[in-house]
Amino acid sequence: MASFHHRIKSGKKGTAREHAAYIERHGRYESRGEDLIYTSYGNMPAWAANNPYLFWRMADRHERANGAVYREHEIALPNELTIDQLIALAERLVRELVGNKPYQYAIHAPDGSIGAIPNPHVHLMYSDRMPDGIERSPERTFSRYNAKQPKLGGCRKDSGGLSPLELRANVLYTRKAIANLQNEALAENGHEARVDHRSLREQGKQRHPEHHLGQVRIRGMSADERATYAEARLLGHGI
Repeated sequence: MASFHHRIKSGKKGTAREHAAYIERHGRYESRGEDLIYTSYGNMPAWAANNPYLFWRMADRHERANGAVYREHEIALPNELTIDQLIALAERLVRELVGNKPYQYAIHAPDGSIGAIPNPHVHLMYSDRMPDGIERSPERTFSRYNAKQPKLGGCRKDSGGLSPLELRANVLYTRKAIANLQNEALAENGHEARVDHRSLREQGKQRHPEHHLGQVRIRGMSADERATYAEARLLGHGI
């Protein structure tokens, strides 16, 4: 059953390379690779054209200490869609949310702990550094932007300088765009299900949102309790 979930995250200096390995189930995360459906990347500078890990490693090394080294959208995807349809949707999300900035994403689809309901979702991480056609070294790429002489500075960052009101408006716009793209994909592929980015209260629904149970509580549930919870989830009832 399609449902809306979206989180925006930021990664501090020194965390980007490790997070890229995590979402791609690479290195020490290979044992979790059974839920990995697809990965991709793009818009990398020439020095990292075929190696996104190099890009994130250089970002960890050269980005300023208090800046965000990467941003991430974590988005639930409709489990009504096939793998190819999920990939096509992820590519649409990249174009809408990232544009020409460097990015890497991975689609995971673990079976849910309750009811074995598939839980496809995408981790879309990207840099705020915007390419401008100027060739730079890794160190120069992540240095401070020079508005008067761009060749002497780093790539400009697409972040900062926004008021709380502007930040809230951006988040609302992003959530609505994500819901619209998911609903377009569902409609194009013949599904009646739709997602809604608004809160339950804004939708005029009285039920409470579903709470995250966590693995410890789930392991302590009886088979009957799990079945009841899974049925309520399928019917769209909160517990």
